Amino acid sequence: MSRPLVLGGVIALIGLIVDQAVKTWLLFGFDLGERGRVVVTPFFDLVLVWNRGISYGLFAADSQAQVWFLVAVKTVITLALIVWLVRNTDRLTAIALGMLIGGAIGNTVDRAIYGAVVDFVSLHAAGYYWYVFNLADVWVVAGVALLLYDAFLLGRNSKVSGEPQ
Repeated sequence: MSRPLVLGGVIALIGLIVDQAVKTWLLFGFDLGERGRVVVTPFFDLVLVWNRGISYGLFAADSQAQVWFLVAVKTVITLALIVWLVRNTDRLTAIALGMLIGGAIGNTVDRAIYGAVVDFVSLHAAGYYWYVFNLADVWVVAGVALLLYDAFLLGRNSKVSGEPQ
């Protein structure tokens, strides 16, 4: 087994475990649903939002069939990312894919168990509120950012650069 594969797998597993542990604690230990909005700092609140859609709540699943369709789509995408990770030999790409996989599985588990994704982080400043998100979302965004950094700034994954790879 290659080192990048192990690295990506460990990162995915850590991301999944941390995401699910925090969500479970907030739902059943801290009882965020009963507490409502909890002010943590002047710019950060905890608030429970059930996201029935995908990014920014788009394509909300209102029926059980739609929920399972979204679970199936996310599962196929995650499997494609896993295949990419297995074939990958680069360490940075493995880290990025591990983050994407861990975050994707975390949100897919939510949707399969609850019918919606558990979001709880609310950032705001000067009267402007960003959308509510969770740790799995952070992992996904960080993974995409690393892939973009690798592709565009390092240029290692670019066939257009004209340089040998």
